[in-house]
Amino acid sequence: MKRFDYFEPRTLDEAVALLAQPNAQALAGGTDLLVELKEHLRHAEHVVNIKKVAGLTGLTHDSAGLRIGALATARDVELSPVVKERYRGLLQSVRELGSIQVRYRATIIGNICRASPSADTIPPLIADGATVHIHGAGGGRSLLLEDFFVGPGKTVLKPGDVVMEIRVPPPAPHTRKVYIKHGRRKAMELATVGVAVTHVPGGETRIVLGAVAPTPIRARQAEKVFAETGDIGRTAQAAAEESRPITNVRATAEYRREMVGVLTRRALEQVQ
Repeated sequence: MKRFDYFEPRTLDEAVALLAQPNAQALAGGTDLLVELKEHLRHAEHVVNIKKVAGLTGLTHDSAGLRIGALATARDVELSPVVKERYRGLLQSVRELGSIQVRYRATIIGNICRASPSADTIPPLIADGATVHIHGAGGGRSLLLEDFFVGPGKTVLKPGDVVMEIRVPPPAPHTRKVYIKHGRRKAMELATVGVAVTHVPGGETRIVLGAVAPTPIRARQAEKVFAETGDIGRTAQAAAEESRPITNVRATAEYRREMVGVLTRRALEQVQ
């Protein structure tokens, strides 16, 4: 591991200023960052530990919905009664995230900011209409999570930006949610394909695909087909056609596309 300067800011403004420096990296859980620094997969001249910044929170819930703060760990989400009751897709995805030891340290926002196309937590959060709330040198701003990603490992974040929280709106009555992951192993495996569905009976159905495009994507054409016809088979085929998978060591593009159809069909059957 190469040498870097280490900081523990106590205020948000101090953290923003430190993260605006060249090659600065934020540290919360560190489950990705420290490994990648050690393996020389990422370079940092400045590591900024944000755990002691006043105002950064963990997991909370109120009438506006679920708030996942910058310090909320995957285990916090996994053990939350509110998540279990109202955000089932997110719960299923968090249980797929690494080992239990990793989930005790890894933060949800860290997983989001890593911007891996195969990240498990992103599809169900997009399907639930989550928004990201960011604070930077120019003040605060918010955007839909589905607009947060610009490519593999790339987001809209600018130097100095801190993601304060993710807000997930309260689900409509009788909303049904599911996340299905397919990988080569049953545990501690990156997704070969991931599909999240949030279905409101008589209302909107959102279908989000992971690991089959440069970023997680809404299958909007498939959503339209389902809204107009209710035909699960045609919807699954439309989702497969919308995917843009690549061939790599985990699977061929053709296999991934086929599995998009299979998992979309299964997910829709489960939320009916």
